[in-house]
Amino acid sequence: MKTAADLAAFSTSIADAETPLARAAENIVLARIGSQSRPAMPRPTATRTFVVANQKGGVGKTTSTVNVAAALAQLGQRVLVIDLDPQGNASTALSVEHFQGTPGTYELLVDGMPLADVAVAAPELLGLDVVPATIDLAGAEIELVSVVARESRLQKALRADPRVGDAETAGEDRWDYVIIDCPPSLGLLTINALVAGAELLIPIQAEYYALEGLGQLLKTVDMVRAHLNPDLAVSTILITMFDARTRLASGVADEVKAHFGDQVLRTYIPRSVRVSEAPSYGQTVMTYDPGSPGALSYLEAAREIATKGAPR
Repeated sequence: MKTAADLAAFSTSIADAETPLARAAENIVLARIGSQSRPAMPRPTATRTFVVANQKGGVGKTTSTVNVAAALAQLGQRVLVIDLDPQGNASTALSVEHFQGTPGTYELLVDGMPLADVAVAAPELLGLDVVPATIDLAGAEIELVSVVARESRLQKALRADPRVGDAETAGEDRWDYVIIDCPPSLGLLTINALVAGAELLIPIQAEYYALEGLGQLLKTVDMVRAHLNPDLAVSTILITMFDARTRLASGVADEVKAHFGDQVLRTYIPRSVRVSEAPSYGQTVMTYDPGSPGALSYLEAAREIATKGAPR
């Protein structure tokens, strides 16, 4: 029979950090300490509005949205994520409530609710705000059909908010980056994003079908630029799910670089289990496992975006 002394010795030999919950808590603390000790990057002189779009599903669009946003926040930037996908995956990854009836992008677009009334702070990341998406958004495209200037509802909402603008008009409380996560389609929600944004970030998966269908997205961009938003520019191409062990991934990356040139970020996002696991814990990989290759790659990609600056 074990004595109390035996049990005490046994219990002290077990590290609490070995449990998944303890590891997750430790990672959050480490991420917060790391972001506080990391030198902040200079803020842009005006709000940069990114649209993250690709009608091909499964390319890491939402994953890139939330992790680039989290990385920018850790680099000392003030960031707003607008979830335009009715699935609400970006809201889930940023641990923001988005059950049916929660004020979010539906109310912003359909009801004309002010941005200030629907944006909430992400609980795990300082400097990061979110406009969540609920299942109500699935019907927004139908409801917006008869609305006047339906393509510019999001643009109007952004322009009306005092935190969007340059240092002179919006001051120190401005958002440095607005990042809009689009659904995997080229419907009215995506058109609203393209009209509201100034820069397009396209995640491209390093696999065989990477460039298939991209032509239609670029045609849509040209149409929006010609008729609705002449300031829209394809500024950033991000290679995702890159597996350096395969010739295929390297071949696709080389083809993308040959086609888009300097628009392609030098940082590739590796295929990573930790990146895929993080949303199931209501986190980005930046807090779930800040030392993982995926987190470090997104941090470097965000740094590259901030350093590169807005296109002129």
